[in-house]
Amino acid sequence: MTQTIQQVKKNALIRVVDDDEAHCDAMKFMLESRGWRVKCFDSAELFLVNDVASVPGCLILDVHMPKMSGLELQNRLKETHAQIPVIFLTGYGDVDMAVHAMHEGAADFFQKPVKTERLVAAVEKAAHASVTLLLPFLLMTQEQARAKLAVLSPREVQVAKLAALKLSSPVIGERLGISERTAEAHMSSAFKKLGLHASGELAELLEIAEI
Repeated sequence: MTQTIQQVKKNALIRVVDDDEAHCDAMKFMLESRGWRVKCFDSAELFLVNDVASVPGCLILDVHMPKMSGLELQNRLKETHAQIPVIFLTGYGDVDMAVHAMHEGAADFFQKPVKTERLVAAVEKAAHASVTLLLPFLLMTQEQARAKLAVLSPREVQVAKLAALKLSSPVIGERLGISERTAEAHMSSAFKKLGLHASGELAELLEIAEI
């Protein structure tokens, strides 16, 4: 097992939403035996009330359930801009349903029974993508961090290093022999180029890059 997959498993949560309790228990046992954290919900409504969307991972979802169906839950998640990948696993799917689900953004669509290896591979792929999206620095390599920082000018790098220490614009300007306004302009430009919003994120990126 690679270090990357270990990190993904440590930080991801696999949600199983299915009204078949026996199936949920079987899925939970199978995935936990492979090192995943798993939480089961017996309805879409229960999932919506109790899930924490900020936790990366993926959702293994049945289609036919009482009240809200899996497809309806997928649509609800899309409306709220939830970023959790959805893997459909159903005993009553067809081609049209699969095409619709994939068109709406599903990560994968399987019919029961599915080979364990195929499902586990789909879970691993979806969870990896989710962790990368929601915890962007967790799996980033030094090479990737340096490539990201390469968009900055030498002066912006200097300002970024000081901003990462949570120094104010006047202090940064004084240390670099530039005006406060110039320091703010370089800081703003650096954050914009990197797509960051907080000094903590910047500090983490610089630490990974080791520059």
